Amino acid sequence: MPILGVIASSKLTAAATSYESIATVTVGGGGSSVITFSSISSTYKHLQLRMLLRGDRAANTDDIKIQFNNDTGSNYADHILFGDGTVGVYNQSPFDMIYSYQGMPSANSTASTFYAGIMDILDYSSTVKYKTTRWFQGWDWNSNSTGAVELTSGLWRSTTAISTITVAPRYGSNFVQYSQIALYGIKG
Repeated sequence: MPILGVIASSKLTAAATSYESIATVTVGGGGSSVITFSSISSTYKHLQLRMLLRGDRAANTDDIKIQFNNDTGSNYADHILFGDGTVGVYNQSPFDMIYSYQGMPSANSTASTFYAGIMDILDYSSTVKYKTTRWFQGWDWNSNSTGAVELTSGLWRSTTAISTITVAPRYGSNFVQYSQIALYGIKG
C-alpha cells in the first residue's frame, strides 16, 4: 500500500526546482535611480522579483514604483492592504504605476534598515490577457520594532508580453548602496 505523504512529497521536489535565476542587481556606492530588467525571455510561465530596498528621500519612507515595458500611461491599477497595528486600505485606478505605499525606509529612518518584498508577475508573456501581480512586503516603517506588512494586488491593462521591468523610488532620487533586486523565472 503506498504512503500518500511520501508520494505527495516527491511532487514538491519538482516544484521547488522550478525557479530559475535570471538576473540580480545590487546597488553600488553611488546609488541608483532606477533598476531595469530588459530583454526578458518569454520562456517562463511567471516571473518573481525578490527585493531588499532602501531609498535616499529626506523622510522616513518612500514608495516603490514598478512599470512594465516603459509604459508610463494610466494603464495600471492596484489595491493595497497595509497593517502596522492599525489597518489601511488603498486603491489606485487608473494609475501610472503599480506601487507600494510607504514601501521602503529612507534617509530619516533607522540606519541600515531595509525593506523586503516578493512580487509575482503572473502570465507575463501572455498576449491575450492583462497582467496581474501579487506583492507581499514589509519592514519596520515606524522604527519602533512593531513592523508593518503590506499585501498589494496589481494590474497592468495590456495584452503585450512583458519584456522590461522598471523599479524606482517614487519620490526620492535613488536606491542606496546594498539595495538589491533579483529576478526569477518560474517554470510552468
